[in-house]
Amino acid sequence: MRIFIDADGCPVVDIAVRLAAKYGIKCTIICDTAHSIYREGADTIIVDKGADSADFRLVNLVGAGDIAVTQDHGLAAMCLSRRAIALDQDGRQYTDENISGLLEFRAVSAKIRRSGGRIKGVPKRTPQQDRSFTEALEKFIKLK
Repeated sequence: MRIFIDADGCPVVDIAVRLAAKYGIKCTIICDTAHSIYREGADTIIVDKGADSADFRLVNLVGAGDIAVTQDHGLAAMCLSRRAIALDQDGRQYTDENISGLLEFRAVSAKIRRSGGRIKGVPKRTPQQDRSFTEALEKFIKLK
């Protein structure tokens, strides 16, 4: 098992790296040149800045039983197709049962934005979200 973090805009990098070190799991941070993110105890892969370049690198590395941390529904869907566990930054697991609805929501939101509409922004992160992520990641680590 390995942990891969889609680190561009990810608020839980430090939590994931800390848990990986605690359980002796290899952790890889993937980001583009605009977000060079390095943490002790984790490998960092920096890709060229470009649409989905970090996502494609991650999906090419992730495999069955690995854990991918991402807030990107499209990347989560690709990770699921490779039989990886996909978690968002709040500890919610992407599954075959919920990914279609999430992708549909993403498509509708993009359509609204393209037509000049606005989508409500993400609220300020809470300590409870960090705890939920920590509990979920630890649960999946302990399953292996």
